[in-house]
Amino acid sequence: MSKAFKPPVHHQSYLDRKIPTTMATQHPDNARAPYWKTNNDPFISTLDEIEECYRTYTDLGCQEYMWDWEGKYVDEGVVDKLFSLYHPYFSENQLGKDVFLTFRLPNIWYEKEYRIARAYIGILTFEELSRDLGLNSPPVFEVILPMTDEAQKMIYLKTTFRKIAKLKSQVFDETMEASDPSYLQVIPLIEGVPQLAASHNILMEYADLHQKEYGSKPSYLRPFIARSDPALNAGFIPATIAAKVALSEYYKFGQESGIAIFPIMGVGSLPFRGGLNPFTVSQFLDEYPGVRTVTLQSAFRYDYPLDSVKEAIHSLNRALPFTKPLTYTEEEIAMGERLAQIFSTIYQETVEEIADAINQISAHIPPRRERKLHIGLFGYSRGIGQKRLPRAISFTGALYSLGVPPELIAIGRGIEAAIKENLEDALFMFCRHLKEDLRHAGHYLNRENLRFFASGNPAWERVLEDIIIAEKYFKLELGPVTTEHYLHRNIVSSIYFLTQEEKDISPYLFDAALLRRSLG
Repeated sequence: MSKAFKPPVHHQSYLDRKIPTTMATQHPDNARAPYWKTNNDPFISTLDEIEECYRTYTDLGCQEYMWDWEGKYVDEGVVDKLFSLYHPYFSENQLGKDVFLTFRLPNIWYEKEYRIARAYIGILTFEELSRDLGLNSPPVFEVILPMTDEAQKMIYLKTTFRKIAKLKSQVFDETMEASDPSYLQVIPLIEGVPQLAASHNILMEYADLHQKEYGSKPSYLRPFIARSDPALNAGFIPATIAAKVALSEYYKFGQESGIAIFPIMGVGSLPFRGGLNPFTVSQFLDEYPGVRTVTLQSAFRYDYPLDSVKEAIHSLNRALPFTKPLTYTEEEIAMGERLAQIFSTIYQETVEEIADAINQISAHIPPRRERKLHIGLFGYSRGIGQKRLPRAISFTGALYSLGVPPELIAIGRGIEAAIKENLEDALFMFCRHLKEDLRHAGHYLNRENLRFFASGNPAWERVLEDIIIAEKYFKLELGPVTTEHYLHRNIVSSIYFLTQEEKDISPYLFDAALLRRSLG
């Protein structure tokens, strides 16, 4: 069985670097307007994000803010503006020492490299500005590489950054004594179920390449586990299992290599995307022990009472450094991989057949940030089989707005298959709070809508079968319980009928999102 893991003892110098525990992000999943906006507009423009970053530190107590260059427009002078507008605060709370700003870069293997060079120049000039102001330098020294699948790509970022730094110094006749151009640290964001399963190998290769290139292994690593895209691509259960296995493998890697490991997990408020919101902190800490930093996305920060948000962030800041990670044996990991295969096969076959309905609704999900289209030169699309799918937030929001939460897809048939292969105990070893998660998602089930869908598409009929099996297995009845749940059910009924008549559903999508406290 899995057991508590005792992390290795590292040199004190490794631990002198403060590791932030709560990372606010720009994920556009909020339904409500931010509490600090005066016009009650839920849309957060690029100009708004400077104030948002500042308030994240000062009002909420988050320790880190992700500045997202991937697939969206971004203010490239962020540090200049923060220092100019809020100089007294950053004089007392040093950026890069007390609070942190971390860039998520575009993945140039999927998205053209136009903006990554601008990000590099920004990081270098921010260092110069900070030094001239007598503040901590460098203020930005970590970058996130999305869709990491090879260690060499992490090294490439460090190498190209160093080249840009040297070129800048040569062009402007600067000495290199003031700073070390190799200070940039790369955070691998690992997003697919197969990639998460292989992430131990990615880290090991990175440590070896780092040793060869720089003469030493990295002093620490913050591997970043995605929860949303793995769920979109493979389903709720496989995403949960993959995250658990990755966590276990990271700590094993840390023990083998002597490198300090501080895993990050990217989670949304609804169970499908990780299930962390201000009301589920205790459950999340028990489900994912060993996570050292969590993302607090827009819905977490803006769709719940402000006092509850602050209290939850305070609790996370106190608890996350001390949760004891679990490790799994090779046999247990093999069972987890088999479970992921079972559930993902059923899920993918089903989603491919209902993708048209998902895409129809997702096109109307209201935008919350200035995103670029994920096509062509500016990004990359998601998909299953022959079908293109929206991003995870819109995907999740569309299915909730249809009254069929994605957590329910494949759950019943997957459980039956797991029982046949004697994997029932393994399922609950990896998914500690599965019943609670299904109950939460099930409150937003609209059974009438699902029956309408099932009458015209056998794939929806199989989802109805999933629900019947799960209800019998867990001895619970899925459906609305509170007034808010019933109101949500009524609104998504309206969405169904208005969609049949090709009428505007946008106001109804917004109202439903308000009730479930997240777009998706």
